[in-house]
Amino acid sequence: MPSMAAESVSREAERAELQAVLQSHLFVRSPTLSHLLSYLCEKEFAGESGQIKEYSVALDVFDRRDTFDQDTDSIVRVQANRLRKRLSEYYSSEGAAHPLRITIPVGQYVPVFERMPEGEAVLELDSLGTRRARAPAGTQGTVWRRHPRLIWVLGGAVVLLAMLGGAAFLARERSAPRPVIRSSYSPQAVSSEPVVGLPVGEEVRILAGATRKYVDHAGKLWSPDSYFSGGTAVPTSAQHIWRTQDPIIYRSSRQGDFTYNIPLKPGTYELRLHFAETFYGPESPGAGGEGSRVMAVHVNGQPLLADFDVLADSGGDRTADVKVFADVAPAADGQLHLAFSSPAGGGMLSAIEVLPGIRGHARPVRIVARDVPYYSNDSHWWSPDAYFKGGQLSTSQKPATGTDDPEFYETERWGHFSYAIPVPPGRYTVTLHFIEHQASAEGPGRYAASDTASALEERVFNVFCNGKTILSNLNILDQAGGENRPLVRKIKGLAPNAQGKLLLEFVPVTRYATVTAIEVVPE
Repeated sequence: MPSMAAESVSREAERAELQAVLQSHLFVRSPTLSHLLSYLCEKEFAGESGQIKEYSVALDVFDRRDTFDQDTDSIVRVQANRLRKRLSEYYSSEGAAHPLRITIPVGQYVPVFERMPEGEAVLELDSLGTRRARAPAGTQGTVWRRHPRLIWVLGGAVVLLAMLGGAAFLARERSAPRPVIRSSYSPQAVSSEPVVGLPVGEEVRILAGATRKYVDHAGKLWSPDSYFSGGTAVPTSAQHIWRTQDPIIYRSSRQGDFTYNIPLKPGTYELRLHFAETFYGPESPGAGGEGSRVMAVHVNGQPLLADFDVLADSGGDRTADVKVFADVAPAADGQLHLAFSSPAGGGMLSAIEVLPGIRGHARPVRIVARDVPYYSNDSHWWSPDAYFKGGQLSTSQKPATGTDDPEFYETERWGHFSYAIPVPPGRYTVTLHFIEHQASAEGPGRYAASDTASALEERVFNVFCNGKTILSNLNILDQAGGENRPLVRKIKGLAPNAQGKLLLEFVPVTRYATVTAIEVVPE
């Protein structure tokens, strides 16, 4: 029978290791991951590992409501993956010599404390949570082979010091007030930044004319067509749709004169209507062009869009066009009534989104140049790349410096490209994130090193919003102070164009333009 003293020492060692991790440089700068790791370990210490489920983590750690749906909100999975990567990074650097390690196995959230065998190859986790062998620090020298007892002496000393340090830390923790870590959805955060966080609540996503559900690149669930009356479901053979990573959303539509009556709880919502003209256009089956399909849209009997022409609004066929309307509410009967009509019976709709709204404001838009969503260290949710046309995505293996969230700057869209970001009428602050990972080496967005003149030429480009220059001759290297250093530029007072878009164009002067992320917040 194992002794109680042995169990007590083991648990104290685990607590000491947790505190060592939380006090490390990598975790001090990441309060969200620290909070998640502390929660998971404390549950394990309390013998409540069976209660560690995605749902409970979402409510307890990330302040989600009891209506949390893991099919449409991937915050726990995304942050758990970031935690695995951060732990792997820690045990490859600051914690490389620790005899005890914390891991979060892929596919679960229960932490595992593993004691590393002395004098043997250390198993570390890569970014995907896969174990790979690595020689333990210091084993290259012959002293360890000649004096194996020294390993046990030093290992015991490390454990003892860790235990004493952890005990001292816990004593201080009991006497000091415990900080409360809150996500961006907390009332305190909302009071200081009233329109920065995304509101939480009921979300409705409907694929018009579709018979199957779909999960998009952002992890959001779209339901088959429902709540409609009239019209006809029409599929399309168009494969590529501009300005979206999810062409499936636009490969079916409801056409004709039709209505949607969507039941909603009382409250303020933001309505997003999705369109893509795939029948009329120079390369489409119906030929024709602007004026071929003109329609009207009403909400709860009030006009929403008049003489609306998708081709003219989007600037071309086979192009995703999103119209955004703030301060929308259900009618007195608890339903949102949408009516689509056309003099020639040519109304059309690709999809509907009804999202929790912010009274008097649009929801903020945050886009990061990658094909999956991202939770930044400040707990903001960034959607995967959207609304773009032109350019290419790439990833750099060089870590960003001078930021507490280097992973955020791993990706970019580069080339000659634009973003048409849909917003309601108003004034907006646009924040652009840049980084220059390789100034002169061959790679994505760079000229071949064999071209000496081009290889030495620094990247310079312009950024326009609705045709007006907002950044002129931008040189990231000069303004950031070197490679791998983030550059953030904030532009205030921007208004959408007549089509309800902030059309951001990134135009090269020398080499290619680039951007890592775009944030649009109403003023």
